[in-house]
Amino acid sequence: MRIGGLQKFSLIDYPGKVSCVIFTQGCNFRCCYCHNPELVVAEKFCPTIPEKEVFEFLRSRQKYLQGVVVSGGEATIHVDLVSFLNRIKQLGYLIKIDTNGSLPNQLKSLIQLKLVNYIAMDIKAPLVRYQKLAGQSFDVQNIKESIDLIINSGIKHQFRTTIIKDLFLDDDLCQIRQLIQGAGSYCLQKVRLDEKILDKSLLSQQQFSDDEFNNLNQRFQIREFQSTGCGRANE
Repeated sequence: MRIGGLQKFSLIDYPGKVSCVIFTQGCNFRCCYCHNPELVVAEKFCPTIPEKEVFEFLRSRQKYLQGVVVSGGEATIHVDLVSFLNRIKQLGYLIKIDTNGSLPNQLKSLIQLKLVNYIAMDIKAPLVRYQKLAGQSFDVQNIKESIDLIINSGIKHQFRTTIIKDLFLDDDLCQIRQLIQGAGSYCLQKVRLDEKILDKSLLSQQQFSDDEFNNLNQRFQIREFQSTGCGRANE
């Protein structure tokens, strides 16, 4: 497993659990608002953290941590993900995975093997505009398949969308809400505009004000909502 980062303590990444976060290197999307380009763009990669070091840490924290979040980049692109998660499970940890949902077959395997306890999936846009926001050409029906898998899995889950004012269309949230009908949880977050962002041209674009963002929440009756961000949808 290509591990690009390890956050040793978190109270926000796994809802209701004390966790750590493992960041994998590599992603099959190029979202313009990505806030972790060092995990996405190969020329920005830092040296990887050896698995041995990660598992030594996990063994040393078994009394203190409840969960492990595997984020990215995009974790499901790694062929050794199943064996990696299985090793974490054997240590007694709950596992949450963050995914872009582009590889439903891999996601299905994780669900069937009972390797994940919580799934968070980013919803970039309505399907008709998905490739533009993801920055790659791919079969967008994979997104719908992953959504259905997650909703019907019986596993705790959350869908989330990063909102960019200049790229936001008025009907987007209506279409997204229809796409994830029956979901257990959905939240919004504003894009983080600073020098770390993948597409620097976004720095000149307008951001939603807090009032505008709160109005979106009320207008679309989004029950779970955080104007300062939720999970890692900016990654």
